[in-house]
Amino acid sequence: MADLSSTLAWTFTQEVDIPEDIQDLLIAGEKAQIAYKTIRDIAVITNKRLIISDKQGITGKKTEVYTIPFKSIIMYSSENGGTFDLNAELEFWTKAGKFKLNLNKKVDIRKLDKLIAQYIL
Repeated sequence: MADLSSTLAWTFTQEVDIPEDIQDLLIAGEKAQIAYKTIRDIAVITNKRLIISDKQGITGKKTEVYTIPFKSIIMYSSENGGTFDLNAELEFWTKAGKFKLNLNKKVDIRKLDKLIAQYIL
């Protein structure tokens, strides 16, 4: 299990098609909205949570799946990339700790920010 005393962080590199196998993880009434490629795998945002798959080890055959329910998010901030800082960031405070999403310049931060706000607020 991850140590939440330090900030967890993932990098979203670009928007991708929602993988079909994500349906196996969804509950009744949950719908996948958008997916992003991460460094080694994929993250999916549903109407209820963020699902982040994190391949581990040299072969990447072992996978840890993080589920962050929107109802656990207390607050969040967004920072768009500036002239010299190419990445944008979303930082979240939850009941369990803090985590950060780094967004490559190919990721539309305003689109993602609006989607998350829709489900948190």
